[in-house]
Amino acid sequence: MPAISNDHELRDALNRLAEARQRFIGATFTKNVIHLCKDGRVQRAVETALNPDASDAELQDAFKAAKSYAAKTYTACGKDTDWLAQADHFVAAAAAAALTPAAQVTERTNPAWRAAVQARMAQNCAMMEEDEGEIETEAQRQYRIANENL
Repeated sequence: MPAISNDHELRDALNRLAEARQRFIGATFTKNVIHLCKDGRVQRAVETALNPDASDAELQDAFKAAKSYAAKTYTACGKDTDWLAQADHFVAAAAAAALTPAAQVTERTNPAWRAAVQARMAQNCAMMEEDEGEIETEAQRQYRIANENL
């Protein structure tokens, strides 16, 4: 498989993955920004998503926890001055995306891709609080993660 170096290639590769691999890759993208999340339940949800032996009940509970925290922190996105609160929200949204149950996934929905985009949003919000830019973007880190795991 040729190396992934852009979003088109990443999305195509993610669309070819089975449900469990989409969850794993999406959770890996989320884990890359988990340090921006304040909630232990979301952090545990990501660990559950990364566990290949997690039961359906554990995955469902993890999804509910991440989705609940994302909903709770949604109002932070209306505050234009609290970038870290917004980053916190997007990490939870990325975790929820990665854990999206199969029954809620449509043909146009890819949990790993949605997790990737939400993780990028989290990192972009966090960058607003930093004095310096990044050498490697979150997208580039995701390409590397995908190349290492696919």
